[in-house]
Amino acid sequence: MTTYDAAGIAEFEKIAVRPQRNLWSDAFRRLRRNHLAMVALVLLATITILAFAADYVSNIERYNPYDDQDFSRIQEGPSWDHFFGTDNLGRDNWARVLAGVRISLQIAIGTQIVVVTLGVLVGSLAALGGRTIDNLLMRATDIAYAFPDLLFIILMRAVLLDSSAPVVSDERVQIILAIGLINWTTLARLVRGQMLSLHERDFVTAARAMGARRGRIVALHMLPNTLGPVIVAVTFGIPLAIFAEAALGFLGFGLTPPTASLGRLVSDGYAYIQTNTWIVVFPAASIATLMLCFTFIGDGLRDALDPRSR
Repeated sequence: MTTYDAAGIAEFEKIAVRPQRNLWSDAFRRLRRNHLAMVALVLLATITILAFAADYVSNIERYNPYDDQDFSRIQEGPSWDHFFGTDNLGRDNWARVLAGVRISLQIAIGTQIVVVTLGVLVGSLAALGGRTIDNLLMRATDIAYAFPDLLFIILMRAVLLDSSAPVVSDERVQIILAIGLINWTTLARLVRGQMLSLHERDFVTAARAMGARRGRIVALHMLPNTLGPVIVAVTFGIPLAIFAEAALGFLGFGLTPPTASLGRLVSDGYAYIQTNTWIVVFPAASIATLMLCFTFIGDGLRDALDPRSR
């Protein structure tokens, strides 16, 4: 055996035993190289832990964000006792902002569950149900897309909030439905386009030729290949839901007081912005930080999952 053959065999053995990468491991490796996305991910994880573990890592236990009023310490600035100062009723703004972040994340994630459910269902049926079903569903999607988002959300919130006969009693679920029922259209179009593209791919054609049923082809071959774009769309949809919830709270259509949503905090503090700027700065900065974190993470996921960047 020549030296050349020995070197070639050794190189072949290294390649043969090298662990094979799949789409997700390769995407995670690309995401780790995006420093901005990783910083945003760490910051978002820190904020989430602070918000959901607030009873243990903050002074929420010491200062109830809703009922603990101290009229001797109204409109104070940041201090060691009150990290973000106090509001017009002497309540601790740090505890109220953390409670607002928790509510915003709950509503944003719940909204995306509604969006994914409707978007994937409508998009899949439109792509695979035939021309008639496709036309009906896409025209319905166009009609829903044509409504001004904020106006439709306010109308939906008013319908669900009807005090005489409320359709849904939980206010958070009301806002989740109000936002989710208008924001599914973009995802439905995305899923439809992906399904139509995958329907003509070689591996789908081969599965049909082998006698696989349509449901099996959709579940095992087509839906998994739409996960990448759907995940990216959901990541970009979360900051939009956070902003929509904050806008509802600011306009007075959000959660009723004393619930401390971020939009409500900005709205309540706006009247005192001249005398206590911090009362608005901290909840507004929290909204901006959450939106930026999800936007940067979405950019990183889009680059990591885009096959054209490989």
